[in-house]
Amino acid sequence: MMSPVQYLAATVAADDVVWRLPGAARHRTSLLVLPHAGGNAHAYADWRGLLPADVRLLIGQYPGRGARFAEDLPVGIDDLAGPIAACLPEDTDDLVVLGHSMGSLVAFEVARALTAQGRPPRAFVASACRAPFLPNPSRVEPERLTDDDLVAALKERGGTDDAVLDEPELREIVLPSIRADFAIDDAYRFTGALPALGCPVTALGGAQDPIVPVDALADWAEVTDREAALTVLPGGHFYFQDRLPEFLSLVTSILAARPA
Repeated sequence: MMSPVQYLAATVAADDVVWRLPGAARHRTSLLVLPHAGGNAHAYADWRGLLPADVRLLIGQYPGRGARFAEDLPVGIDDLAGPIAACLPEDTDDLVVLGHSMGSLVAFEVARALTAQGRPPRAFVASACRAPFLPNPSRVEPERLTDDDLVAALKERGGTDDAVLDEPELREIVLPSIRADFAIDDAYRFTGALPALGCPVTALGGAQDPIVPVDALADWAEVTDREAALTVLPGGHFYFQDRLPEFLSLVTSILAARPA
């Protein structure tokens, strides 16, 4: 019987699981971005133009979207994180991992896997998300919602193009993966012995975020035995969208920082 990694290698192209967007110069470090629930790699590709030329942007693509559309929909966090950890480029020696919203939980599982392998990321960034050992305070319960109700909930949260949600054919394509992601986000809670990621952790969030209040961000300090920082910017759950240069300037400072 094939192992999960062997199965992945036999059925999925690594470049479809982890997008690779190099800059104009040879990379000195890589930034791995894990999208929010219902999100995809396309939503973060524009970050490439605002990052330093020697930073390679890696973006995770989840099952059920893009070139992975024909794959089975994810049912647990391992279906999201496992393929990404397995498909990182071999030359990813210096890595910063960043997730937004549910993507922060996926990022935590990727960082946890890398740490267990003896190659922890250099830094970890959690954006607009509860710490992994806390229950979800803003459950969506997609199994209880009609398509129209789910679309209304998505529009209230932001982060999804309303034009996609308002077009019946496109909505039919994207809603199944959105439902799957929110079901995972609702249920996920890390209950084992809390691992130390072995790298500095930064929690970021929006001051007016109704989904993840600012006081829920500080608990990310519990996942590391290194430095922990908290930074809050104006805005809601997708606070960075209206302040992307400022947000990525902050991320760039994390990318540039080196252990003392």
